[in-house]
Amino acid sequence: MTCPVLTVPPPAVTVAKLPYKRLLCPIDFSESSLAALRFASSIAKESDAHLIVLNVFDWPADEELLVERFDTPEFRRVFEREAQARLGALLTGDEWNWCRPETKITYGKPYRQILEIAEREGADLIVMGVRGRNALDLMLFGSTANHVVRRATCPVLTLRQ
Repeated sequence: MTCPVLTVPPPAVTVAKLPYKRLLCPIDFSESSLAALRFASSIAKESDAHLIVLNVFDWPADEELLVERFDTPEFRRVFEREAQARLGALLTGDEWNWCRPETKITYGKPYRQILEIAEREGADLIVMGVRGRNALDLMLFGSTANHVVRRATCPVLTLRQ
């Protein structure tokens, strides 16, 4: 693992205060996001903070044809049940005792949902994993972490594995 990077927005923008008491850790089940969860859990333990573990399902826009075929209440219930089980399995028994974790599942563009949940929940810190991507991919599509770091109103701690 390389050195974690803390990006702090300008003081006029930030809503966070030290010590961090409300942490948000978005998870996509990649190795880098799991490393971020371990790091976020240790911060939560040290600062007696509330930890929100978020999984965003990149759901197609309403106007896309696939949504009509697959967007059924039953499909969402199955997906949410499986995702909640996976998120819950990531947290150890000790974490449930000392960092008051909460798991959330949401749908939409991941960076938008991360920023929205961070604002709604009053997050003091977002902890997220980043993966290496090539320059062309970043130029054409951007990255979730890049969008979050540039738009967040609280500090964002990124870990690359």
